[in-house]
Amino acid sequence: MKDVLQRIEEFGIVPVVKLDRAEDALPLGRALVEGELPVAEVTFRTDAAEEAIRLLSRDLPDMLVGAGTVLTTDQVQRAVDAGAKFIVTPGFNPSVVDYCVSNDIPVTPGINSPSQIEMALERGLSVLKFFPAEQSGGLPMLKAMSGPYGAVRFIPTGGVGPENMVAYLTYEKVFAVGGSWMVKPELVASGNFAEVARLTREAVYAMHGFQFAHLGVNCQSEPEARADAERLSALFGWAPREGMSSVFAATLFEFMKQPYLGEKGHVGIRCNSVERAEAFLRRKGVVSLPETKKIKEGKTAALYLDLNVGGFAFHLVQR
Repeated sequence: MKDVLQRIEEFGIVPVVKLDRAEDALPLGRALVEGELPVAEVTFRTDAAEEAIRLLSRDLPDMLVGAGTVLTTDQVQRAVDAGAKFIVTPGFNPSVVDYCVSNDIPVTPGINSPSQIEMALERGLSVLKFFPAEQSGGLPMLKAMSGPYGAVRFIPTGGVGPENMVAYLTYEKVFAVGGSWMVKPELVASGNFAEVARLTREAVYAMHGFQFAHLGVNCQSEPEARADAERLSALFGWAPREGMSSVFAATLFEFMKQPYLGEKGHVGIRCNSVERAEAFLRRKGVVSLPETKKIKEGKTAALYLDLNVGGFAFHLVQR
């Protein structure tokens, strides 16, 4: 269960998929993979759901496939037999939740009240679906409601889209978000899977928010680093800022007091979540250097990658 939930957190976005035809499952799954988001919650709102889950699980084994809008224990059994790795319910149905818990099936039941959160806590659940998110008061409601429940995190779903996704994900109690804007039924019905892939990739990179943060230059000594930072600052009207291992000119140029990673220096890349970005880049074949990890307030604030381009190392910086 923990491994499945960890993957969902790393993905950050769970596409909520409604399929009227099972034959659309594989083209849609491939579009999500192409869009760099290999996860889908296939809703049990259509007769094609069970077969769609079976096809995705069989032919795209690296994809994380779950079942959504699950209302009965019979649907849980059918979904799991078809290959579903997690179950999502729209509300808190005790019989469905208890069945999943007793059979060690990852489940995120839908909640939108403190009473439902406490029902989940009684069953040892700490990751819950906040649904319908926007109609239930959105992020302000989630913040107000979740305050007393420090260990619980949420997957807001319902009204979540490109305009508010990052705001939700920035809140520390949001585990991931669910949405259907990149897998709209009309796109699937028309076979426009290229647009599904484009919208998915757009959502993924918007979630990460990758931006240039600063350029680090390797200097041979502390006096050299200070002199270079002061010279650049004087030229452009910036104020140098002294650090433990470097001197900054404004926030864009960092002069290292002694050579560090990278032949010439390093490039800092800002992102919305270092942990999520690390997992994303790992899937693309770029691993991190764990010995370089810096922790601040319980979260990874900076982390170097095993990546060198043009003589420069690269590291991630928490926004």
